[in-house]
Amino acid sequence: MKRIIVPFVLLFSSIIFSQEKENNTSKDSIKNLKEVVISANQMIGSKFEAANKTGSASYISAADLQKFNYTDINRVLRTVTGVNVYEEDGFGLRPNISLRGTSPDRSAKITLMEDNVLIAPAPYSAPAAYYFPSVARMSAVEILKGSSQIQYGPFTTGGTINFVSAPIPTKFNAGFLTDYGSFNTSRTLANVGIANKTVGAVVQFLNYNSDGFKDLPSGANTGFDKKDVMAKFRVQSKPTSKIYNAFDFKMVYAEEDANETYLGLTEEDFNNSPFMRYVGSEKDNITTKNNQFSVTHTLKTSNYFSVTTTAYRNKFARNWYKLNDVRFGGTTYAIDAILEDPLTNALAFDYITGAQNSPNNALRVRANNRAYLAQGVQTKLDFHFLTGDIYHDLEVGVRYHKDSEDRFQWNDSYAMLDGSMVLTTAGTPGTQDNRIAYANALAAHALYKIKFKDLTVTPGIRFETIDLLNKNYGTNDVARTGINLVENDNHVKVWLPGVGVNYRINNDLSFFGGVHKGFAPPTNTPGTDAEKSINYELGTRFNYNKLSAEIVTYFNNYSNLLGSDLAASGGSGTLDQFNAGEAHVKGIELLLNYQVLKEESKFKLPISFGYTLTDTEFVNEFSSSDGAWGTIEKGDEIPYISKHQFNASIALEHAKFELILGARYSGEFRTVAGQGSIPNENSVPSNTVVDFGSKYKFNKHFSVTGNINNLFDTTYLVSRVPAGLRPGMPFSASIGLAAQF
Repeated sequence: MKRIIVPFVLLFSSIIFSQEKENNTSKDSIKNLKEVVISANQMIGSKFEAANKTGSASYISAADLQKFNYTDINRVLRTVTGVNVYEEDGFGLRPNISLRGTSPDRSAKITLMEDNVLIAPAPYSAPAAYYFPSVARMSAVEILKGSSQIQYGPFTTGGTINFVSAPIPTKFNAGFLTDYGSFNTSRTLANVGIANKTVGAVVQFLNYNSDGFKDLPSGANTGFDKKDVMAKFRVQSKPTSKIYNAFDFKMVYAEEDANETYLGLTEEDFNNSPFMRYVGSEKDNITTKNNQFSVTHTLKTSNYFSVTTTAYRNKFARNWYKLNDVRFGGTTYAIDAILEDPLTNALAFDYITGAQNSPNNALRVRANNRAYLAQGVQTKLDFHFLTGDIYHDLEVGVRYHKDSEDRFQWNDSYAMLDGSMVLTTAGTPGTQDNRIAYANALAAHALYKIKFKDLTVTPGIRFETIDLLNKNYGTNDVARTGINLVENDNHVKVWLPGVGVNYRINNDLSFFGGVHKGFAPPTNTPGTDAEKSINYELGTRFNYNKLSAEIVTYFNNYSNLLGSDLAASGGSGTLDQFNAGEAHVKGIELLLNYQVLKEESKFKLPISFGYTLTDTEFVNEFSSSDGAWGTIEKGDEIPYISKHQFNASIALEHAKFELILGARYSGEFRTVAGQGSIPNENSVPSNTVVDFGSKYKFNKHFSVTGNINNLFDTTYLVSRVPAGLRPGMPFSASIGLAAQF
């Protein structure tokens, strides 16, 4: 650790010295330097900054989020090129997100943050995102891809998503939004903020709930109830202070109770009744609780030098209680195998559908009870200055992070009796899985931005050293005495360089590109290497009359791709990873925006169009036990990645009202690695879904909103995992009232 810390201390000292020297010798140049202020909780800060990055960047503003009033992050991200998602529950509660072809399973291969703090329950030891921030309470969503995100990690191949929570206002501010719609779905969002010159605060409350759009034979609720409370408090120096200091305190409490299941449908039942649920899922339920705490100190000794330090602690607990398998006659039948072949497994299928009464203990429901803890401290210093006509911006950061996942699981056994599940044997906690995974990570980065006239170059480097440990106490030692303790460990140390370039020909045309080393940490499975790749991108941004566009092409060259055994993707759920060798992912991202009407018109008619091509292939042969990958041949495509995606929107905007129509096309993708035409049993067909949003403003304080998701009531398949076929959300409409003071 000394080898890492000492150079940064020396670098810090040299920066202070350089600043003093610059202030003494180049005051005239400094006066001409325009300061770009980006809040400590943001990566990008604005659409302007996104359009001037040396790599791909997208900034979804508060105004963008309000156009459709989406509560589903899947729908929000489909407007961003380079993003692949596949749905699961229809509401976006636990999304599966891929950036530039990374594995989408539980968004485990991208860096997820809220206010620039890692937000996955255990991003190093168990990165599957079973907790996801509520996009309904966010003021912005930022997405970085390519070399522009080298300072964020640990996942640097595909990209980073940062959720920006409600800011502390500069004066009194209050807002309220409530809406109600199909399936008894409702949302209430309220916030109030106060501030003066030295103190500010904001408190926000969100309640989002629904009865669900799927149907159990009993008519029971298949929906969810989700609550979030967020509070921030700031104390800062007076504006006249020569040295600026600020302390920000943040707290988030979130809980969810969802009647969600891993049990889907057979092909035949999906075609006949896509929104039904089998009675074997009637006990399925997930409860979660999440606590976030952070304190941030910001120090500014001048307009050009700042240090931001954040200490954070996130606790997350969940118990997903769900049907795992069917057991009788000495044989165990996994639920995915039953639904894939209901004829061969006819008796087991009859038990989960309630068509026949079962023996005692035939239906095994697993309590996937887990507790997560993530905590750490991170500091970042930023120093920018001028030497003649050359602009310099140096960012240096260090983060020490610890996280853990504690599995303490058990099985309860049920019988199917007269179309209902009856508990026959209660399990003992810890007798199904009893282990703890730990991770300690030290990360450091340095990013140097240098700009001369119209050329901007940003070389950077990231360092990660990670210690991973697993303690398995065994299912016979629920007291954790350690009598049967088995330990595994893994260690990773990696340097991740990268460089990005942006050259502006004129105000209407620029080119950018970059190359950087991609990385994803392994788990504690011995012998598992880190995921490694070299990633390239080249793009252009241009304006022509009323048209603006961005075109990017990229190539990710994996020397070692990692696969994961996730139950969510049809595996056994051990989370063990395996080396999958070489793979190539290449693609094109196209974004067009056109303003039809003249600038001086009272109306605006913007049109947007986006296209994403994602072409994937394995370069070597290998075998795995993962259901989605299995035996791989050279040239096979990576599953659950659409090759072609389109999105388009047209809006009519006026000072009094807004109308917007959006459509998205998701191309067919395969659920099992392969090549050539996709067999029906391994295919999720293409679909096109159209949404509509509207707003009418009574005055500057009050407005009414109306939204329709899936305007044409398209019935479409979204996935065949975790077990069986799953539908997307059907037609749904809502109406709401918003107030702002």
